[in-house]
Amino acid sequence: MSETLTIRRPDDWHTHLRDNDLLKGVAPFTARQFARAIVMPNLSPPMTDVAGVSAYRDRIIAALPEGSDFTPLMTLYLTDDTDPAEVERGFASGTFVAAKLYPAHATTGSAHGVTDIRNIYPVLEKMQAIGMPLLIHGEVTDNHVDIFDREAVFIERTLVQLVADMPALKIVFEHITTQEAADFVEGSGETIAATITPQHLHINRNAMLVGGIRPHAFCLPVAKREKHRQALRKLATSGCTRVFLGTDTAPHAKDLKESACGCAGIFNAPFALESYVTVFDDEGALDKFEAFASLNGPAFYGMPVNETTITLEKAPVTVPDKIDANGTIIVPFHAGETLRWRLA
Repeated sequence: MSETLTIRRPDDWHTHLRDNDLLKGVAPFTARQFARAIVMPNLSPPMTDVAGVSAYRDRIIAALPEGSDFTPLMTLYLTDDTDPAEVERGFASGTFVAAKLYPAHATTGSAHGVTDIRNIYPVLEKMQAIGMPLLIHGEVTDNHVDIFDREAVFIERTLVQLVADMPALKIVFEHITTQEAADFVEGSGETIAATITPQHLHINRNAMLVGGIRPHAFCLPVAKREKHRQALRKLATSGCTRVFLGTDTAPHAKDLKESACGCAGIFNAPFALESYVTVFDDEGALDKFEAFASLNGPAFYGMPVNETTITLEKAPVTVPDKIDANGTIIVPFHAGETLRWRLA
């Protein structure tokens, strides 16, 4: 008889659902695995006001399979010109549950992001006052800073000062990739949390670069050295209550990844839970998986945990080499591999 693990239904606290035809192709994968998901606002154009975020939420609901009980949790895209009153209005109405800080040009869809964090201090002060979480893509964008060092430099240059200036502001340090980030989060107080992706628990930078350029292992922030991967695995499975599941699933068409300037992003939604639970099994921490996947995120965001449960079973599942997402061909994370756990 196969080993099974039954947990409260998880949520994804960082996801990219795209828009239009691609939205219709990828949203069902997230809805199948998760009850709720924090949806990123870096569309083109970005979701920078209440009306835009509300309309995007309607499009997501319309793209879901009939009978789906999935709930998108929306976010606001911060710019240098974001109005604190608009932030308060959208949060009070429930239109969005958090705001996202992209340093300008840090990643896909961040061209309209914040050029200097002090430009948005009035917004952050308002968010601190109303208890609204700030979600941070934590990298500097200076050309002279090595891409593998940008997260660590962001902590030293920006995040430490921000926490000192606004100690009551709830911050989620998104998709952390380094030992420095793991140490910072673990050593911080109750207002600082982090999400960790499945890919950063499974791969180091060799996956991108050994044996040729492998574009389907390229995401931002990029995978780092093995010591960083091990630090993330240790933190994720430690039982720390301020660390939780956030896939950062970021689908791109196969031809856009396999190009002269391939897009950053890994499509992990179809087998995200299977990928995560494999790590916890490897680390002898299956007893910690429900907290990471289903309990810590709702607690930090001040939301109830899901009432329903899901069951994972220790049985092989093979990830397809490619997925047709409503006409867009995408290569998923773990393509061609056989994982040891599957969603029952």
